[in-house]
Amino acid sequence: MKARIAIATSISEINNCFPVMKELRSHLEIADFVERVERQQQLFNYQLAYLQVDEIVRAVAGFRISESLAWDKFMYVDDLVSSSDNRSQGYGAELFNWLLEYARAENCQQLNLDSGVQRFAAHRFYLRQRMEISSHHFTLHL
Repeated sequence: MKARIAIATSISEINNCFPVMKELRSHLEIADFVERVERQQQLFNYQLAYLQVDEIVRAVAGFRISESLAWDKFMYVDDLVSSSDNRSQGYGAELFNWLLEYARAENCQQLNLDSGVQRFAAHRFYLRQRMEISSHHFTLHL
């Protein structure tokens, strides 16, 4: 069956994305997830895209369109994950390509994301998608 990609706009759609997102953001619980997605949608233009096959969410991407002095207009991908049962089936690449087309349609100059230093499989995936390692991300916990 053909994959369908959409942006989650209802609580039901957001809920359906949770099992896949939980694989990446294991600290989240369902109630907290929905609340945070809704808050970020309102405050930061966060959007939650999902790829669905046979009515089952197989991959999820959280992103936002923004602008900065450094990057001009850009898409920032906060979250990109395929369910562990469906890895290496092309769903991540299909969703990534959808994100690229969405960013182009929004006249973004770049697509940016951060990936944890320990996520070697994700790094290989991003390099296969022709992404460049262009900076280091520094964190100071407060």
